[in-house]
Amino acid sequence: MTIFWIGLIATVAVGIGTYLMRAGFILALADMNFPPRVREALRYVAPAVMAALVVSLLFDSEGSGGAGWIELAALAVGGIVGWRRRSLPWVLVAGMSTLWLLRAFF
Repeated sequence: MTIFWIGLIATVAVGIGTYLMRAGFILALADMNFPPRVREALRYVAPAVMAALVVSLLFDSEGSGGAGWIELAALAVGGIVGWRRRSLPWVLVAGMSTLWLLRAFF
């Protein structure tokens, strides 16, 4: 078996495992009613994850700046789109599109 097939099988196996783990939680909690305080707290999970990703991008392991102007420009575009649209998927699309386009040309 070549390295290609081993990599392909490993990728598919990890993908199926990840899907089953996530689907298991969704199916197990689908019929559960959460208290209003828990539902309110869950609204802040996506913005907290985005903030953690942004901070980890901006600073390297030594605490100094790890992002260049391309990353900062993509971050600014994502921030503006998030401020205007208030939608995490639009933030991701705008920020990543900006990042990919700038990296492709500069």
